[in-house]
Amino acid sequence: MISILGRTIILLALAACAVGTVTGIWAGRSRSAEAARWTRTLAHIFGACTVGAVLLMEVALLTDDFSISYVAEVGSRSTPTWVTIVSLWSSLNGSILLWAGVLGGLVSLFAHRTRDRFPDHAPWALAVALGVGAFFTFLVAGIANPFAPISPVPLDGPGPNPLLQNHILMVIHPPMLYLGYVGMTLPFAMGSAALLAGRMDAAWTAALRQWTLLPWACLSVGILLGGWWSYEVLGWGGWWAWDPVENASFMPWLTATAFLHSAMLADRHGRLKGWTISLVMATFLLTILGTFMTRSGVFNSVHSFTQSPIGPVFLGFLGASLIFSVVLLAARVDILGADGDRRASGAREWGFLVNNLLFVGMTFTVLIGTVYPILNEALTEKQISVGQPYFDSMAGPLALAVVFMMGVGPTLPWGQTSMAEAARKVAVPGVLGLLTGAAFFLTGTGPFASATFGACVFTGWVTVREIFAPVAARVRATEEGWAAASRAVL
Repeated sequence: MISILGRTIILLALAACAVGTVTGIWAGRSRSAEAARWTRTLAHIFGACTVGAVLLMEVALLTDDFSISYVAEVGSRSTPTWVTIVSLWSSLNGSILLWAGVLGGLVSLFAHRTRDRFPDHAPWALAVALGVGAFFTFLVAGIANPFAPISPVPLDGPGPNPLLQNHILMVIHPPMLYLGYVGMTLPFAMGSAALLAGRMDAAWTAALRQWTLLPWACLSVGILLGGWWSYEVLGWGGWWAWDPVENASFMPWLTATAFLHSAMLADRHGRLKGWTISLVMATFLLTILGTFMTRSGVFNSVHSFTQSPIGPVFLGFLGASLIFSVVLLAARVDILGADGDRRASGAREWGFLVNNLLFVGMTFTVLIGTVYPILNEALTEKQISVGQPYFDSMAGPLALAVVFMMGVGPTLPWGQTSMAEAARKVAVPGVLGLLTGAAFFLTGTGPFASATFGACVFTGWVTVREIFAPVAARVRATEEGWAAASRAVL
């Protein structure tokens, strides 16, 4: 019963995505309010069906329904309940189902939040998001169908991967990554909508940045928890081992962070609109690349699933998404309007630009080191290894520069103002950073590590000061207590 019901609602979700993509395009082109309403309705149907399918699979897992192929693959009567729940994402087909469920929920939420706003942009964004949803529901309905029946029905199953059963972080780490990965679909759809609509005003830019903050925050938490889990469970001896799939989550985080900085300029001064959209599109493409890396079996990693027919399909979708992005940018980026008032560029704007270049440079560095061994093997049939020495020597200096710019950026003024004030603000944390670095170096610490400690002290001091300076100013101006002023300002 669950098998038939699950397959039925997934097919209904696929139909909703397919029709909603068409109605969304029609609503965007014709500005038809009726077509826009149909698109929102279909987005809600997509969300309800995919979330319902996830809940159905959880019921099947908890009731040990071994007539369903996925339960027979990862279920076990002896598995603790909490492990049974998280086994939804312990294998390939369940993880794709969860991806579709998260995407459906987010698309439905986006349709609800924009129902009376952005009539020029929201239909286009829903069309693109539902197009992505059509791909993932197609996977769930086809080659990654977790609801397929199995016969004869086994009496018990093997249970999920033992590595997923020995640490509570497996309850939090994968869902955080899914929210981060899947959540980047909506910023991609919104960036595409700006190009398709031919306009990117301040309100849409602000909304785009807001819809990126949640997946960025979830991805950040997921990466930190993943490093912790690897340290605790796998015994790698460090928080980051430059594992290919660790890198796969790190790269979209880098471009998303660059986007959040760039979007501030696009929102505040109308600058770097094309660059901002390029970053959000690159972030989405990197999430698809990361998904391919974990689900194709071509990368040797503890995170990767075994070889499966889903890898080539993901690669094809990545290629189609890349072509769509490049063609759309090339054809439409010029009509977004003038790139702000260049005469008003100030020190902080240049700081943002340097920051963006560092993040993008680090992304390319990690991407080359991660993908090059696979490309070389495909072209020459020779296996090579790009390990930690490459990443430490190439990405390390860029990371140090990023940390340093995190301290420099907040001290720089907006617009054409005197740099004397910025120099005054840098003086105290700069001296503390230099003294810290010198102290570590004199005690025998290496030069790079000493510079890193110094940069962290410098940036940490500036960050704390920038957070609490407005609070202190409010306390002086209003004579409020620190707690009340903090609630008002922070």
